[in-house]
Amino acid sequence: MGDLTGKVAIVTGAGRGLGREEALQLARQGARVVINDINLPAAVEASHATVADIKALGGEAIAVFGDCADSNDSDTLFKTTLETFGDVNIVVNNAGFCRDKTIFAMSDDEFDSVVRVHLRGHFVNMRNATKYWREKAKSAPVYGRLVSTASESMLYGTPGQPNYAAAKAGIVAMTMGAAQLMIKYGITANVIMPRARTAMTESAPSAPMFAAPEKGFDVFNPENVAPLVGYLASPESGHISGEVFIVWGGQVTVVQRPTLGTSFNSSNGGKWALDDMHKVMSTYFNESHKPVADGYSMPI
Repeated sequence: MGDLTGKVAIVTGAGRGLGREEALQLARQGARVVINDINLPAAVEASHATVADIKALGGEAIAVFGDCADSNDSDTLFKTTLETFGDVNIVVNNAGFCRDKTIFAMSDDEFDSVVRVHLRGHFVNMRNATKYWREKAKSAPVYGRLVSTASESMLYGTPGQPNYAAAKAGIVAMTMGAAQLMIKYGITANVIMPRARTAMTESAPSAPMFAAPEKGFDVFNPENVAPLVGYLASPESGHISGEVFIVWGGQVTVVQRPTLGTSFNSSNGGKWALDDMHKVMSTYFNESHKPVADGYSMPI
């Protein structure tokens, strides 16, 4: 079950945290793993440690450093992977960071840098993977798995993360498009929304919620997320694509596709008059309706 022997996986942001656990999971299933992380001292040291841990398991791994959102670095990542292992079968986009502020306090750079690393970081690697698989499919069967990393922040519109929430919403939309485009080649694309203790959650106001318990099951250990990534990368998941999952502890929840809600029609069947719009819509948005709590946002 879940045998990935002979398969090649790229995991971004894999030196530490979620990415590290995902890389170890794929290696345990037999995949040869490329650890991708930023070329900074702490990340380089952690990445080499992850490579060493995979080799200690009897697996194969290399580390390739660069900016996950830089097209040239992404090209180098794929070129090095192909030169080393001869194929690319699994791409797990995980790398990212947070720069949390409310929207009226956020600078241009705090917005742009987060959207860049998360959304563009997914884009350039997904582009290289899908391009490679599409070309290969012209002459041979292809094994391809894309796993994107989003967040429940995009569902709830977290007020302190207008950059992060927007980027994660974009990742979901982009992955859904890739899923529809690539399914004819037998390639899947799915999204995970992890709840886990990572460098990002440990630096957030919610950090106490993610603290490790003194005893008992550690529900927010990033190790708990990795089995879902291993499953979505496996042969058994070939019929699962275009899905979004919340994963934490011992639970996986499918996020249902958006559905249309209540519709309103003008009384005359034509262009709305403002007084008619108020008359019709106020039957729904009446005095008992609570802004935000009843809207498209997290209940308060």
